[in-house]
Amino acid sequence: MTTEPAAALYACAITHVRTTPRRYALRHRTYMWLIDPDHPPRLPRRLRPLARFDPRDHFTGDLPSIRAGLDGFLAEHGVDLDGGRVEMLTHARVFGYVFNPLTLYWCHGPAGEPRCVVAEVHNTYGGRHCYLLRPDATGAARTDKEFYVSPFFPVDGGYRMRLPRPGPRLDLTVHLDREGTRAFTATVRGTRRPATAAALLRLALRHPWSTLAVSTAIRVHGIRLYLRGLPVQPRPGHRTPEKAT
Repeated sequence: MTTEPAAALYACAITHVRTTPRRYALRHRTYMWLIDPDHPPRLPRRLRPLARFDPRDHFTGDLPSIRAGLDGFLAEHGVDLDGGRVEMLTHARVFGYVFNPLTLYWCHGPAGEPRCVVAEVHNTYGGRHCYLLRPDATGAARTDKEFYVSPFFPVDGGYRMRLPRPGPRLDLTVHLDREGTRAFTATVRGTRRPATAAALLRLALRHPWSTLAVSTAIRVHGIRLYLRGLPVQPRPGHRTPEKAT
């Protein structure tokens, strides 16, 4: 499999811990890709059903490339990378299906200096929303919550994130703070592997239909919380921010 230098695979453990109004935890294993969206991996024909990176799955979904969608979003917020490199952490389409709760873009200027991070969030209702972040040297950033994700949390509070660039280890944390307390924490921990055909096959066999399993697990746990009496918050009308006025 021919790949650009940035391409890598991460075998991940993802945890969700809800602390209010009652404690509940979800943990599952999957794998994610780190790619340069300007140069996505080129897979042998027989492996292509296992990984496809489709511009329709990101930003407005109507631009010819993922990088064009990213640049369009950044331009709306007054950011120009001047052709600098981007690292994208995401799930790929597997057998035509993908669900990406969180895609991250580490954006750099032409000399390699960090400019910003974009966090693209998808919910299970088909909506998506992007946050423009300015992390400090440790990868820490804050932003107000602006998008309906869980049916058990309203759109209020704020996120505290720790998003260091992926290296040999992947170590990401997102906290949701509401009313002065930590209401929810998500973590992604992973180990980097070369994006070879053998590594992809091993991970795909270990985690078949990987993103379908993620979305199914989220829905199943949501049903369990509902049956335990957790109140559902009304879902506000929401257009993707890239198309909103």
